[in-house]
Amino acid sequence: MGKHRVRRALAAGAVALTAVLGLGGFAADGQQPVTGPPPGSAAWVADTAFGLHPPDPATTTPAGVAAFFAGLTPARQDALAARHPLVVGNLDGAPVRLRYRANALALAAELDRETARATDPALTPEDHEAARARTARYRGLLDGGRQILAFDPRGRGQVAEVFGDLTTADRTAVVVPGSDIDLLRFDRPDNPYGTPVGMARELHRATGGRTAVIAWAGYTTPEGIGLDAATEDLARAGATRLTRLLDGLAVTTGPQAPPTVFCHSYGSVVCGLARPGPEQASGVVVLGSPGMGVGSAADLDPRVPLWATARNDGDWIGEVPFVSVLGLGHGADPTSPGFGARPLPATGSTGHTGYFAPGTSSLAAFAAVALGR
Repeated sequence: MGKHRVRRALAAGAVALTAVLGLGGFAADGQQPVTGPPPGSAAWVADTAFGLHPPDPATTTPAGVAAFFAGLTPARQDALAARHPLVVGNLDGAPVRLRYRANALALAAELDRETARATDPALTPEDHEAARARTARYRGLLDGGRQILAFDPRGRGQVAEVFGDLTTADRTAVVVPGSDIDLLRFDRPDNPYGTPVGMARELHRATGGRTAVIAWAGYTTPEGIGLDAATEDLARAGATRLTRLLDGLAVTTGPQAPPTVFCHSYGSVVCGLARPGPEQASGVVVLGSPGMGVGSAADLDPRVPLWATARNDGDWIGEVPFVSVLGLGHGADPTSPGFGARPLPATGSTGHTGYFAPGTSSLAAFAAVALGR
């Protein structure tokens, strides 16, 4: 009888989770994560024009990448960036300055390509509309000297932007977003504090510019509330990419402490599965979290402090069951006392995406944590 009760409980939990998340059964959402080395990596590895043997992005660590570029003159570095902008711009371990230059070149090339597609008579009206949307996005990313640390046009597109100076700032931070974030939704005027750009910009301001902040949309996020959001597949792929980013920052930024990682919503699952160590992160902050894919803070590296932001009354994430049943759900509530995270306040915040809004106690707390206080 005990086994039957357990099975019934598991089935009931799965049904409840399905109902709350609105999965409409167990049909997959179908998001395919972008994984592996940057586009153009095969040509990069085969390029011996300068008598060099470029490191294979699929097998070389960020430390190995950093060592390769350290042996090159600035002129040779720039030449490689011009020949392989999509590789160099996404190569964790490459010099930060060089990645900015490479991504500007890659964005300009993609802008030309999408401009041509927008009027190509062989394409459909839907293709033209999509091309116009990307054209506008690329123009925006190229405008005003923005510091683009990563840019990958594959799939829904990925991008990362830096606010501040990564090599001279007192401290650094990384913002890991949740669902519905991609190249086109990296920043949105109608949701200024709920996108990676808005979150990173406000955190940079709240620290008085002393913290350089990376808005990182560097993984394939779920779209909407469905099976992708309720499972860990996309988070596992994202965790691999986040780990590589943090390893790259460890060898390319200044002597400051490793970054504080801020993980919003589904992004907290990415951070939980990444389990950063003290050489990768000075601390982890979760907010609007559906769980971290772990049972408690004890499952993470004890040398990296974990903070959990209180959930405001208007945050719908509180309606999600904090369970993990048959591969659905992300486990215990990080804000619960038994989880073991250090609490942060959320007074003044509203809704699921309002924790970085100016004047909130959450943003003030985030700034204090980012500054090592």
